[in-house]
Amino acid sequence: MDIRLAFACVLLALLAMAADVPQREIHGAHGIVLPPPPVTEVKPVTDTVAGHTITDPYRWLEDQNSPETRAWIDSQMRYTEQYLSQVKIRPEIVKRLTELEHVETVGIPVERNETYFYTKRLPDENQASIYIRKGLHGGDERLIDATKLSADQNTSVHINDVSKDALLVYGMREGGADEETVHLLDVPARKELSDVLPRARYQGVNLSPDKQGLYYAKYGPEGTLVYYHRIGSPIDSDQLIFGKEYKGERFGQMELIAARVTENGRYLIIVVAHGVPAKRVDIYAKDLRMPDAELREMIHGIDSRFTPVNYGDDLYVLTDYKAENYRVIKMSMSDPAEAKWQNIVPEGKDAISGISIAGGKLFVTGLHDVVTQTRIFTLDGRQIGTISYPTLGSASEVRGREDSNHSFYTFESFNIPPVVYHYDVATGKAEVFAKPKVPFNSDDYEVKQVFYNSKDGTRVPMFISSKKGLKRNGNTPTLMFAYGGFLIPMTAHWDPEFAWWMEQGGFYAQPNLRGGGEYGESWHKAGMFEKKQNVFDDFFAAAEYLVANQYTAPEHLAIRGRSNGGLLMGAALTQRPELFGAVWVGYPLLDMIRFHKFLVGRWWTSEYGSAEDPEQYAYLIKYSPYQNVKPGTKYPAIMLNSGDSDTRVAPLHARKMTAELQADDASDRPVLLHYELKAGHSAGVSIQQLVNDTADELAFLWNETSK
Repeated sequence: MDIRLAFACVLLALLAMAADVPQREIHGAHGIVLPPPPVTEVKPVTDTVAGHTITDPYRWLEDQNSPETRAWIDSQMRYTEQYLSQVKIRPEIVKRLTELEHVETVGIPVERNETYFYTKRLPDENQASIYIRKGLHGGDERLIDATKLSADQNTSVHINDVSKDALLVYGMREGGADEETVHLLDVPARKELSDVLPRARYQGVNLSPDKQGLYYAKYGPEGTLVYYHRIGSPIDSDQLIFGKEYKGERFGQMELIAARVTENGRYLIIVVAHGVPAKRVDIYAKDLRMPDAELREMIHGIDSRFTPVNYGDDLYVLTDYKAENYRVIKMSMSDPAEAKWQNIVPEGKDAISGISIAGGKLFVTGLHDVVTQTRIFTLDGRQIGTISYPTLGSASEVRGREDSNHSFYTFESFNIPPVVYHYDVATGKAEVFAKPKVPFNSDDYEVKQVFYNSKDGTRVPMFISSKKGLKRNGNTPTLMFAYGGFLIPMTAHWDPEFAWWMEQGGFYAQPNLRGGGEYGESWHKAGMFEKKQNVFDDFFAAAEYLVANQYTAPEHLAIRGRSNGGLLMGAALTQRPELFGAVWVGYPLLDMIRFHKFLVGRWWTSEYGSAEDPEQYAYLIKYSPYQNVKPGTKYPAIMLNSGDSDTRVAPLHARKMTAELQADDASDRPVLLHYELKAGHSAGVSIQQLVNDTADELAFLWNETSK
């Protein structure tokens, strides 16, 4: 490089650094005073992307393990603690969240020969353990004690599979990471087997019908590969079943492959999802009753989604193929030609979200204006009943064995903690299997649903919850949470965080933005790719509705979102900073020009697109939050949240955005990074850490909007 050019680059960097040093004193609400945030060094890196020149001032923060980045994280954590230590209400929040979180919780059981396997956490414990119960009303016995697996109690366990004679396959996960190790327990002998599948991201782990081995799908640098592990043999001798290619078609990192053995033990089903969410799903099957049988195509090459459920030698498949609200088809596994498919449950006005078979009946779960409805059918498609739910809320799919009348589901709402119900398929009778004793009086609160018009006139639903009879005066602290993506519906669900907010006399609002699955594939498509701005506009319209109808005012409106919802928060604070009082940005995607280069980000190009495509670059650069922070803008109070154990959305997004906002914000409001060394995208941290992290979030949001 020419010496004069090199000198000029250094000088420009130093000038930029000096210009970006925030000299202002920072003021949080309720008398909180902070010094300027830590100075972040500017080290510009310029790239050419899709023919456009783009400069990244904080590229160096992408290196999570460099000494410079670690020192920067430490300084940010100390700065955030300076803020939180001044929030007077935080101890009260910790106390109340501890009461709401430290309750007994029970997961949906897995039945094997009138024996039930499930997870349960006692009120004074940090993690759920795996239990067994003989008989529906028998006593509980702890099989795997998760509280003894790590000193910091951040190791969680979950059930992967159980054989009919009680060989248990379970996973252990550290913190909130997606990766797990897989273990086996001989339940009758209460003996751990020596076989352990090493730490990895697994997509299905099931016992072979003869219980001599495990079929599993594992994601790695080459993409997802399906293996067979013979119990007692070395892991490095596991047999590759599927993954690199099939009949000349190659599979790479864009394909997410899952494998599972059917409940009746007849088949190995392999599902190949192209992208997340999948734009195309292929289904393959191997008859495990025939040792030399090959994998066969059941569904292949159709640009639609297919979710299979096996019964006997048939597949019942939920699909949006020729049905944007989904339908259920039936196919013979011996003759899967499309011409032979039977339409079992046709597409209707309401979207179908899931299917299951229990006790020889087909359960079809869907949403009517974001409220769960479950219909019951015979296996030839004749509707014979429904499941009634207590009030406006959401229920899980019905889970059970195809040959047993014992099935289970959960029900919850914003004011109702999750209850596990046992459902007798033969009689249609539901009874409570497990109900947490949460110190919260549900009858004192109400859940309403309203509809508002977005920028383009689209009618959008929104839940609003609060104490019964809470008056609207335009000054009430209001918490709004949303997601808007990946075909995921945001239904009415219980969360102690929302309960605490309502207890303080605030409103909790949850709009159902386009991009989700509330109204089928057409609703999803309206928030993808170049239409992503619709999601943001739906969110802004929800905020404007709350203000216009005297629920709150911008200075009292707190918003939160995580993952794809963190992207939503980034767009909200960069596009409409004046509309919100405080923003919590959790585990976010924020640099939409480079997101696909890190961890599993490439999966999501089927939802967002890729900046490497010139047409997609054009709309990504318009809304990408990291590239749209504007110097001199007065931003609301902001807390970004991430952690080292997030192995799904790279924490670098939160780090770089924090530096950008702290340098360019013209207001005196706090911009904070809440960063945990053990925190990740998935559930699994200890309850005590969950309480502390949630208390930090609530302390920030309430403090900044309750003035």
